[in-house]
Amino acid sequence: MKEIFLESHNLKNPFSGFGQFNLHLIRGLSQNDLSHLNITLHAKDTGVLQKEYGSTFIYKKYKSLTRHKPFRIKKKYDLWHCLNQNIKVEPFYNIPYLLTVHDIHFITEGSDGLQQKLRAQFNKKLQRATAITYISEFAKKDTHKHFEVPNVPEFVIYNGNTITDVSVPENFAPKKTPSAPFLFSIGDFSERKNFISLVEMLRHLPHHQLVLAGNNQSVYADTLRNLVETYQLTNRVILPGKIGDDEKKYYLKNCEAFLFPSLREGFGIPPIEAMRFGKPVFLSNNTSLPEIGGAQSFYWDHYDPEYMATIFKEGMETYFAHQTEYEEWYIARAKSFNWKTTAKQYLDVYNTILQ
Repeated sequence: MKEIFLESHNLKNPFSGFGQFNLHLIRGLSQNDLSHLNITLHAKDTGVLQKEYGSTFIYKKYKSLTRHKPFRIKKKYDLWHCLNQNIKVEPFYNIPYLLTVHDIHFITEGSDGLQQKLRAQFNKKLQRATAITYISEFAKKDTHKHFEVPNVPEFVIYNGNTITDVSVPENFAPKKTPSAPFLFSIGDFSERKNFISLVEMLRHLPHHQLVLAGNNQSVYADTLRNLVETYQLTNRVILPGKIGDDEKKYYLKNCEAFLFPSLREGFGIPPIEAMRFGKPVFLSNNTSLPEIGGAQSFYWDHYDPEYMATIFKEGMETYFAHQTEYEEWYIARAKSFNWKTTAKQYLDVYNTILQ
């Protein structure tokens, strides 16, 4: 029986991108045949995991001290899977090591000193990797563009869609409910997510409201709120903050369209979630988003507000003229991103390394 360690302590932040990846990958693994493997989950709250998965996995409690070299985990696993490029917890011994790369946003974000530190940390991970998985072709291409990647097996494995059940509890409504046709987006409020461009665009769409959900406690969020006040849009821009699954599904089900003007994405799960509801999706025409959005999504090449509004209006006209066709295509595409299939592909990589 082979022993595999999943460095999955980002489960402690279940609403973050990495937390969602860990959560759904583990759930997908549990739906596959694991009879030939002992897989250890590394988490702060192992009780919650054990309650859900029972004897399917082995559980090891995360302790922050293990981030420091003298206190690293010393068990010689047959394979260590580092679930994202930012993890500081590493194995004590030189054992087979699978690295999953989501993105390398750190090369452009933060101070020069922080960028250099993270570059060095990431380069060490690359050099110790036995194999590397990427969540998109763009993530692979971008990594090769900026780093010397070792000559090891590489795989691109797409994330699954986190929403499989589109039902919303009867009579459910979020605390902040729009009163007019509305557009929806979700994500952390940061420059990379580019939400301010949507506020600028809204000035040219007088009949719509805009719901922007996510962690809105940041300098960027403060700038956005000030802009909303300056443009006198406080009655049209709704900021619910972090939202739960039912709230997200409500907004996705009832919005007129989903907007995602991100400047840089390693993958981009929210557009796929919107597709599951058959909603028209408007995306930035950059990084991984065309790869994920496909031929039937609508794209912005730049962020001039009037231009963005024009693309939106023209896209909605196209969508409504062929609504049934678009809805069926979106739903089918969303279903093609499946976490059980994703997990099976990771298991195939595990077996390739172990053999």
